[in-house]
Amino acid sequence: MILAVASGKGGTGKTTVSVNLARSTGSAVQLLDCDVEEPNAHLFLCGLKTGSEIVTIPIPEVDESLCDACGECGRFCRYHAIVSFGASPLVFPEMCHGCGGCTLVCPRGAIREIGRRVGVVETQEVDGITLIQGRIDIGVAMAPPLIRAVKSRMNSKGATVILDAPPGTSCPVIATLRGSDYVLLVTEPTPFGLHDLRLAVDMVRELTIPFGVVVNRMGVGDDRVHQFCREQEIPILLEIPDDRRIAEAYSRGELVVDALPEYRSHFATLLWNIRDSRRSQS
Repeated sequence: MILAVASGKGGTGKTTVSVNLARSTGSAVQLLDCDVEEPNAHLFLCGLKTGSEIVTIPIPEVDESLCDACGECGRFCRYHAIVSFGASPLVFPEMCHGCGGCTLVCPRGAIREIGRRVGVVETQEVDGITLIQGRIDIGVAMAPPLIRAVKSRMNSKGATVILDAPPGTSCPVIATLRGSDYVLLVTEPTPFGLHDLRLAVDMVRELTIPFGVVVNRMGVGDDRVHQFCREQEIPILLEIPDDRRIAEAYSRGELVVDALPEYRSHFATLLWNIRDSRRSQS
C-alpha cells in the first residue's frame, strides 16, 4: 500500500504522523520524505546512510553554428524558457520544465539537451525503515522533478510505503499524491486548520483518491473540524491530544511512540483504520 500523508497547511504534524506510523508498522516499510524544500524526517530517524544520487533535468543547449533563428523553439515553449532574439535563442534554465519539445521542433537539429542539477536523493536504513529523501538545491524553484525522482526509488511490492508530502495544495503536493492508494490528511481543530483542510479535501477528491483525517492537537480549538467531517462524511481515523509530553519529545528529536509507548498502539490501530477506510471507499 502506498500511503500519502498530507495537509492543507504547514505545521499540522504531517512528519510527526509519518515517522511514528513508519515506526509502528511492525514490518519492512519505506518512508519517502517528499518535502524536498525542507526535509526533516531524518531528524527523527538517524540511521546508516546507504546512498546519495544527484538528480538532473534536461535543458536545451543551442548550437549557434546550426541555428538559423527561425524561432520555432520559442513559439513552442509554453513556459518561455527559450526565446528567440536576433541571431540565436536565449535559454532561461530556471524556467525550463525539461519536456524536450524544443529539440523536437527545431528543423535544423540545432538544439540538444544537457543535464541541469536540481538536487539530490539520499537513502538511509534504520531499524527496518528505509528512509528516502530529496533535498532540492538552493535557488531551484521546481520541486516536482525531484519529487518524482524520490518516488522512482520506492518499491511497493509487499511493503508499506509512506509518503511525507509537502504542505499546501500546489504542484509539489500533487506530484507526491499521484499514484497513492490512500491519503491521510492531518489537520488541527483551529480556524486556520479547517480553512486549509477544506482546500486539501477538494484537492484529494479531484484526484479521486480515498482519504481520511487525523486531528492533531485535540483540545486547542473547537469542534468545527469534526462538524465539517461529519457533514462531508469524511472518516476521522485518529485524534492526537494536545499533550505537552509529545511536544517535549519532538523538541528532543525523539519519536512519540518511543518516548511515550502508550501511543504505539494508537498508530498501529491507525494503520488498520486506514485499510478499512480504503476498502469502504473503493
